[in-house]
Amino acid sequence: MSEDSAAFRGDIPAHYDSNLGPVLFEHYADVLGRAVCETEPGRILETAAGTGISSAAIARYSPRAELVLTDLNEAMLHLAHKKVPASTRIDVADAQHLHFHDGSFDVVACQFGVMFLPDLAAGLREARRVLAPGGVFHFSVWDSHAKNRFAAITHRLLVETFPDDPPGFYQVPFGLSDVGYLRDAAQAAGFGRIRVDVLPHRSSVASWSVFADGLLLGNPVADQLRRRGADLPALIRELARRLEAEYGPAPVDIPLQTLFYRAYPA
Repeated sequence: MSEDSAAFRGDIPAHYDSNLGPVLFEHYADVLGRAVCETEPGRILETAAGTGISSAAIARYSPRAELVLTDLNEAMLHLAHKKVPASTRIDVADAQHLHFHDGSFDVVACQFGVMFLPDLAAGLREARRVLAPGGVFHFSVWDSHAKNRFAAITHRLLVETFPDDPPGFYQVPFGLSDVGYLRDAAQAAGFGRIRVDVLPHRSSVASWSVFADGLLLGNPVADQLRRRGADLPALIRELARRLEAEYGPAPVDIPLQTLFYRAYPA
């Protein structure tokens, strides 16, 4: 995926954190935080930590652990540091080229980040490299558009608006739903036993206009639309209308589904 698929910059992090976080990320952050603490890790690395929604949950459930947050996008980490203890180390880092020694961490965690790696194999190998013996790599991905209709609706609107050059962002976060493919990739990177949990959830949407704002301005599709000269307020209104037509008036619960992996070094 080209066109800056992983560039969360400018005002994108604020829209992401406020308008997408409560609907899409907070519940699954709690799931991740609970899972990470099960092995009572002393050292935890989070890659693609974003604005710290999952980081806050990890810190809450593992308060005595040494926590290191990384993300490729410095603007995201500016928000993350407000959500975690002052002792947390926060670094700008590429998950495909980590600057940590081999075996440095008991846990590596990554919520909804591996889908954005241009070199998935490199990212998986790096997670395996920095894990200590007996460690575990927790990572999650979104299931398909079919299981997350809000994403399919958003993508269709973008294709209809720019049929000759549709922004491709919404094909990326939902493009790793093939469990067999991702399991094979993890095992090729040096992991052995892999547990996969399918996690359906119903999440509350308080306002369609706010959620639609996040879906279009809270990720790199915002820059893709600006480059095409899109009428952003009109697109947000239209997306809110389509989402309401699909799910009903807000407040309302919508179905989501993700895949949660626990990968153990071979």
